[in-house]
Amino acid sequence: MPSFDIVTEVDNTEIRNAIENANRELTTRYDFKNVDASFELKDDGVKVISESDFQVQQMMDILRNNCTKRKIDPRSLKSGDVEHSGKTYSKLVSFIQGIDKDIAKKLVKLIKDSKLKVQASIQGDKVRVTGKKRDDLQSTMAIVREAELDQPFQFDNFRD
Repeated sequence: MPSFDIVTEVDNTEIRNAIENANRELTTRYDFKNVDASFELKDDGVKVISESDFQVQQMMDILRNNCTKRKIDPRSLKSGDVEHSGKTYSKLVSFIQGIDKDIAKKLVKLIKDSKLKVQASIQGDKVRVTGKKRDDLQSTMAIVREAELDQPFQFDNFRD
């Protein structure tokens, strides 16, 4: 029976490249001249550090633009609150990896409500969809792409 997996993954090399490009862009921007600002890659995401709250917001735009250029969906960025310590402001930005249970349940419900002849099941941090016809699976992919669930989805392991 044909099947595929719905996943949410971000390539770590692309993240690293986007951060390096963003740091390079900071050195060329006039509004960041003589400012202690940087993007630091951490295990759990990216730390955006600058001297003011406004600059942190500008740096978030730079990061989003560089992620888009590297084909990373901006919806996969999940940012925390701006923290202030001494004379530096920082913000931790993490990348969504995997589908959490609530979104997976919404996906399964969305697929079942579509009345297509496919079965969807939650398997860890991904959703497996199986069906008899390949066309039904492709229709399911189209439905998932159009869904507004504030998270990007990729389709993996398409098997006949």
